[in-house]
Amino acid sequence: MRASGVTVETDVAVIGAGPVGLFAVFQCGMLRMRCVVVDALDAIGGQCAALYPEKPIFDIPAHPEIEGGALIHRLEAQAAPFTPLYLLGRRVETLRELDGEWRLGTSAGDTIKARAVILAAGAGAFGPNRPPLEGLAGYEASGAVRYLVARREDFRGRRVVIAGGGDSAVDWALSLKEVAARVTVVHRRPKFRAAPESSARLDAAAARGEVEMAIPYQLHGLEGDGSRLSGVVLSTLKGEVKTVPADHLLAFYGLSMELGPIADWGLGLSHSHVTVAPATCETSLPGIHAIGDIATYPGKLKLILQGFSEAAMAAHAIHPRVFPGEALHFEYSTSKGVPAG
Repeated sequence: MRASGVTVETDVAVIGAGPVGLFAVFQCGMLRMRCVVVDALDAIGGQCAALYPEKPIFDIPAHPEIEGGALIHRLEAQAAPFTPLYLLGRRVETLRELDGEWRLGTSAGDTIKARAVILAAGAGAFGPNRPPLEGLAGYEASGAVRYLVARREDFRGRRVVIAGGGDSAVDWALSLKEVAARVTVVHRRPKFRAAPESSARLDAAAARGEVEMAIPYQLHGLEGDGSRLSGVVLSTLKGEVKTVPADHLLAFYGLSMELGPIADWGLGLSHSHVTVAPATCETSLPGIHAIGDIATYPGKLKLILQGFSEAAMAAHAIHPRVFPGEALHFEYSTSKGVPAG
């Protein structure tokens, strides 16, 4: 829903429409609780949709491999029977308690009245860490310089330079070598921060001549007409400079995260994460729960599958607030099916 200035009452307000937030809608629905979902992006999916819709994910149970976009599509379909209301392209800016319920105000002027809140906002608002290169904005505008891959086919037959040393750089180098005319990986040192198996596959691809490795180099400049890229200038710490012909530069230097208004809500914060009770995912404010990457507790793993588990725990913990005095008898979904939304 894109209309602004709406007022809506619901059982649970879910902040964040990424995979964990979508699964929270399903879990709440299974307990007959209605949800409104708010996200700053214009589409659901969070980082899965915005940053790597075509990147394979390998640690989702029962899916040896599934692309980020496909995962979001299936989670949306799973939540659909419970008809959640999506308020997209806006963020929650105010949160206050009134008569045992929560009032949320958005940047679009919406007012949401909810019995409970599930904060599934990942690590907050995010944007790419940009390399300090002259003329960068013009090449960004044309798509010559990018920080994510939305469609692998965009790079078919193109010369691609990939900068970075983490999983994104390594994974996309392995993927794009199948379609690009040339792939060059730029990193300051031989050791990558990616999964060991992926790093080994990249080394093997380089040994076969499928990928070129520019090590130890870093980005130094861009060559072209200010819009269309013709080459990427690299340099070593010793001042050695070389130019790699390129049509595209993919810079994978991670994301700059910002909690935004969440930081001012009086939640227990620890290094830009929200501390929660492990059994319920409840924060220091009763009725406010945090799940997924934004939540922290001893033993926490930043895995989507752990966020799924936290969504279920939060939903069950919230049920007594929505249905006070009503006993919750746990039933397997195989027994009760999917209740009507």
